Amino acid sequence: MGKKKVTGSASPGNRVEPAKPRVVLDTNVLVSALLFDGPPNKLVTLWQEGRIVLLVSREVLVEYFRVLAYPKFGLTQEEIRELIAVNVLPYVETVTVGAHPPVIREDPADDKFLFVADDGHARHIVSGDKHLLSLEKYRGIEILPARSFLESFQ
Repeated sequence: MGKKKVTGSASPGNRVEPAKPRVVLDTNVLVSALLFDGPPNKLVTLWQEGRIVLLVSREVLVEYFRVLAYPKFGLTQEEIRELIAVNVLPYVETVTVGAHPPVIREDPADDKFLFVADDGHARHIVSGDKHLLSLEKYRGIEILPARSFLESFQ
């Protein structure tokens, strides 16, 4: 948000790098990326190397913490704090989300991902959630599963 876009011709002395994809991860994708092997795990490298810009809002972060605390993951509060503090927070851009009309009537809690993507000017929402995936796009933002995002990214 505080970054300035470079304009002009891309001559050897004036290279213009393409903008990094701005991405929102729904909770199940973030949890899978942090805790398990498999395609979502590759996302961690992308955001930590700065190849994508990971967007979050306060509400999204609260949900990340809440879900990581599920007993099935066996993490202590301290482990959760460290996992987020070391692997996520240094790499995210926090978006302040404004007012939006409801979108997903079947599961309004999913709307938070749409709204942070919209207000954060995301290009993609990476999700495993059926309600989000069924939209396919929201206000020009592509919604796709982790595997498809990773294939399109390469």
